[in-house]
Amino acid sequence: MARPNTLDPRSPLVLDTHELGRRPGSMRTVQRTVPAPEDLGTDVIGIPTGSDLELDLRLEAVMEGVLVSGTVRGRASGECVRCLDAIDQEVEVDVQELFAYPERVRAAAVEGDDEDEVRELVGDLIDFEPALRDAVVPALPFQPVCQADCPGLCSECGARLADDPGHAHDVVDPRWSALTSMLDETKES
Repeated sequence: MARPNTLDPRSPLVLDTHELGRRPGSMRTVQRTVPAPEDLGTDVIGIPTGSDLELDLRLEAVMEGVLVSGTVRGRASGECVRCLDAIDQEVEVDVQELFAYPERVRAAAVEGDDEDEVRELVGDLIDFEPALRDAVVPALPFQPVCQADCPGLCSECGARLADDPGHAHDVVDPRWSALTSMLDETKES
């Protein structure tokens, strides 16, 4: 995975670890409200771009790098998969991610350690956006509904079934349609 050589320390999702000084056991907290990045969600539900995300994080220096843990809170918007009504719900997820020192990543690669994906510090900076996505997107409902017992829409005409609970259509099985037409002819004669 290609890693950027530099990060903009003014970016709201870039965390500065300089104060930790690579001393295991040192810790600092970060509490800030940041705008949500683009495409933070799925086609059905997500956190709108630019809406507020509250970060309440703890940065701890450990031997391998910096451990970032805490919570992310925001408001997701989308639509019910049954009736297509708008949905607006609170989202709060826990985050825990290790950002390794570059020399530790290189040493692990030389030793042949097969770790899935190791996030790496860039100088003293952490690009928190990928970890944020990895925590928030899977926490969103896969099939969001406006309420647990939402009846959805009529498959025949698209009417909202919650508005008309007795909604029904007289549907004749196509295999019996010839008999129905014969019945109609006998009624006429």
